[in-house]
Amino acid sequence: MVSMKDIARRCGVSVATVSKALNRQPDVGTETGERVRRTAEEMGYMANAAARALKTNRTYNIGVLFVDKRHSGLAHEFFSAVLDSLRVEAESSGYDITFINSNLGDRPCSYLQHCLYRGVDGVVIASANFHDPMVTELVNSELPVVTLDHVFNNHIAVMSDNVKGAEALVRCAAAKGHRRIAFIHGELTAVTEHRLIGFHRACDELGIEVPDGYVRESAYHDADRCYQVCKELLALSPRPDCILFPDDYSYIGGMNAIREAGLRIPEDISTMGYDGINLSRVISPRLTTYRQDTDGLGRTAAARLIELIERPKTALLDRVIIPGALQEGESVSCMGA
Repeated sequence: MVSMKDIARRCGVSVATVSKALNRQPDVGTETGERVRRTAEEMGYMANAAARALKTNRTYNIGVLFVDKRHSGLAHEFFSAVLDSLRVEAESSGYDITFINSNLGDRPCSYLQHCLYRGVDGVVIASANFHDPMVTELVNSELPVVTLDHVFNNHIAVMSDNVKGAEALVRCAAAKGHRRIAFIHGELTAVTEHRLIGFHRACDELGIEVPDGYVRESAYHDADRCYQVCKELLALSPRPDCILFPDDYSYIGGMNAIREAGLRIPEDISTMGYDGINLSRVISPRLTTYRQDTDGLGRTAAARLIELIERPKTALLDRVIIPGALQEGESVSCMGA
């Protein structure tokens, strides 16, 4: 097995310099540090995890809190993509991932207790009820925490640009002549609040009137609920000529309701989703949607948490906005065309 002494001999430096370079300590020159790390990689050096933990007082283990009340787990394509990019970024910096829950074997515990038991260096809260007292306890603890799509004071938050996402969808529909635009949104969370702001802001700027009945609450990733709410919208008079859905998966329920009503997409009614998951590109007609940057969200969350763990005195506790992009499909018609 390759040792630090072997690397030191190859590089012509001391073992202490090798140790500092591998741990990225600041008192090693940039060129020397890169040469040592490159040599270590070429020689197949692997640090002993226990020894490294003792030396740095870190376990190089990141906790991920992912609570999905729909119980879709990693079959949830949006979160699966975010978590995969988070994992890739963490592993590139030498960190492993542990999923946090409220059980230790068959014994219930709080999220914080699970984190302490597993010895994680910090936590990314990817999906949870942010008003849950256990989440509040975790956020208020001494553990470094980064949240996705939710802001706590004095903490790092990585946010998808939900305001601009909803605005982009409305502007796309309006550019194609639509004026009766309805919005089925998810349950009231920070994500939903931002999308509602974007929706109403764009409608106001474009002079589009939005009747109260055109804005309906459903739930994220719930096709059955979306089916029922869409049926209610279709029963209105006048009926919307374009409907924005909570997410691409929930849209399947709305699509079924529209087709059961004998309507064609987009000839009789236009539709738009949110997320930009693969499903949106394989259904017919292809769904116009707003693609969230899952790679950017996951990688940024991991990178900012690692920065907070390793350099707590200089890490900025701010809000990072990750932009997405409109993904046009075939589900929005041009009015009068």
